[in-house]
Amino acid sequence: FPLFFLALLLGFASLLWLQLSCSGEGPAPGGGQGREGPRQPCPPQAPLLPAGDEPSWGPHRLALLVPFRERFEELLAFVPYMHRFLSKKRIRHHIFILNQADRFRFNRASLINVGFLESGNDTDYIAMHDVDLLPLNEQLDYGYPEAGPFHVASPELHPLYHYKTYVGGILLLTKQHYEMCNGMSNRFWGWGREDDEFYRRIKGAGLQVRRPSGITTGYETFQHLHDPVWRKRDQKRIAAQKQEQFKVDREGGLNNVRYRIESRTALSVAGAPCTVLNILLDCDTNETPWCTFG
Repeated sequence: FPLFFLALLLGFASLLWLQLSCSGEGPAPGGGQGREGPRQPCPPQAPLLPAGDEPSWGPHRLALLVPFRERFEELLAFVPYMHRFLSKKRIRHHIFILNQADRFRFNRASLINVGFLESGNDTDYIAMHDVDLLPLNEQLDYGYPEAGPFHVASPELHPLYHYKTYVGGILLLTKQHYEMCNGMSNRFWGWGREDDEFYRRIKGAGLQVRRPSGITTGYETFQHLHDPVWRKRDQKRIAAQKQEQFKVDREGGLNNVRYRIESRTALSVAGAPCTVLNILLDCDTNETPWCTFG
């Protein structure tokens, strides 16, 4: 746990350097003797707004669930940006950083299940939100998705994934609808495929995915912070995992996610509040031996 805060401190220093390099007030990332590299694009800035309890903010409250592991530079940019973005839209919200603190492979779906269970009764809908994806268009709707799951990062807007059944990146659901799906499958260790399986759960629950309309910014609607060269994804497929990744998990989900909360910490990142949950997932190696590299 102390290592987490040490990494946060180092991340603050990295974020300061990033901000200086992209704002033109410091050396560019590729700078050298008489040589200047391309500057990083910075998301537009605005003053932070309070979370707000005014009646004009509406009756619903969003739990922003952010699966996380060792992406501190992205986290330090994400939390204040999203707090500002949602506050400007007058959406009551709380940001939950779901930090996987165990030694198993990353399990995004299980972290979201845990975040759902731990988000409390004062929130009535969730956003499954990647930490490396920032919305740039203020017309994007993060409001209460009463009519069904609302895929904010739709295929025609996401900078990377464009297939029609894609529901990853940013997806809003009421808590009732998430329970109707029994959450997400806990069988997906490593990167990818859990969203495709969840799409089948949505359809199986009789729900219809809705997506934004009237957004004209196309593939420039979001800023993708992930650097695939510097931060490799865990895409290895081990043993029976290759076959299992295409199956529908008809039994597991919210009802059988196994975990322990190591700690719950309230933080303020550049004035933006959030809660960090240090989560220890459990794995039955008989059921999913691919949760470790062996």
